[in-house]
Amino acid sequence: MKIKVGVFFGGVSVEHEVSVISALQAINAMDSDRYEPIPIYIGKNKNWYTGEALLEIENYKSMNDLLKQCERITITTDDQGRPVINRHTTGMFGKKLITGIDVAFPVIHGTFGEDGILQGFFELHGIPYVGCDVFSSAVGMDKVMMKQILRDSGLPILDYVWFYSSKWLNEQEALIAKIEAELNYPVIIKPANLGSSVGISKATNREELEEAVELAMEFANKIVAEKMVTSLQEVNCSVLGDYEEAESSICEEVLSSKDILTYQDKYQSGGSSKGGGASKGMESTNRKIPAALSDEKTAQVQALAKETFQTLGCSGVSRIDFLIDKTTDRVYVNEINTIPGSLSFYLWEPTGKSFKELTSDMIQLALKRERERESLTFSVESNLFALHSGGAKGGSKSKIGSNQ
Repeated sequence: MKIKVGVFFGGVSVEHEVSVISALQAINAMDSDRYEPIPIYIGKNKNWYTGEALLEIENYKSMNDLLKQCERITITTDDQGRPVINRHTTGMFGKKLITGIDVAFPVIHGTFGEDGILQGFFELHGIPYVGCDVFSSAVGMDKVMMKQILRDSGLPILDYVWFYSSKWLNEQEALIAKIEAELNYPVIIKPANLGSSVGISKATNREELEEAVELAMEFANKIVAEKMVTSLQEVNCSVLGDYEEAESSICEEVLSSKDILTYQDKYQSGGSSKGGGASKGMESTNRKIPAALSDEKTAQVQALAKETFQTLGCSGVSRIDFLIDKTTDRVYVNEINTIPGSLSFYLWEPTGKSFKELTSDMIQLALKRERERESLTFSVESNLFALHSGGAKGGSKSKIGSNQ
């Protein structure tokens, strides 16, 4: 019997379209002899849908027409506690059940999908799921928390200053002075919890700093200012595995049209005449594979990628992005993408691992984690209320929270 894989994609983040591309790539790559992928699309209106029409990228050009061909759904559990997909409203003949799910495969980039929120939903419904758990997803998405953990673990990161947007509004001059004193120009300004280079810009003076912060504040309430490497080589490396075992992929060197890699560089370059980069995802980015690195430097990046992955408690596939200062030859961990664009399959194919094998490995890691968790205790069989009398009537012996 095939394993039913609910592939969750779309979402309400600014990376919605990128998620659709990555998810359809993953669905098309799955081993059809072992897995039955079920598309579960989360619209920008926050409604959830399923249907065969979701499997064709061309259908997304007319969203209204697409959704008319789909069924709006909810995810619940049946009487045995198994996760199931139900119609949002009772269908013909009064049937609501559509099918069950054996494992969830989230392919949602950015907020509300890559940050632990969706993973928490899976946890509450007892659905085994691919990729990082709630904690590692949340930490990987929050650049500030990630940097603090990596720094405390001895991993190399660039100097940075972070602040909330409210503090910028109330103490702007003090923050500018802090950034200028600790980092100096040029600096990179980033929203703390977005990917795909959204809201990121550089500043070479105070005026540009103010403009860059204003831009970042349109996307997040927590902002990061980071020392900019001016003689820069950007290198990425993917990692597959979990806390016990992990392996690093081949390295890539990403080529930017500007000082920093933009959203356009990542998703609107290098495409073919059949739809361009927008239909190819991160696969279309201008890049060198393998990266122009010495064997020694490649090994260093791969080791740092694996250490970063396991330090943050990741699982499945992640992509770790590095900055190399060509002046000093120092390597810095820039960030981790716990659900990377195109699932970084293009970094594994040169190693001999096909996209089909990659998706299968990710699903098997999810099932392994579920088996491990089945041996853990999450609740205790007890009835606290039965230990007290008169609770419903407010008796003194049953006061909730009493220190007596």
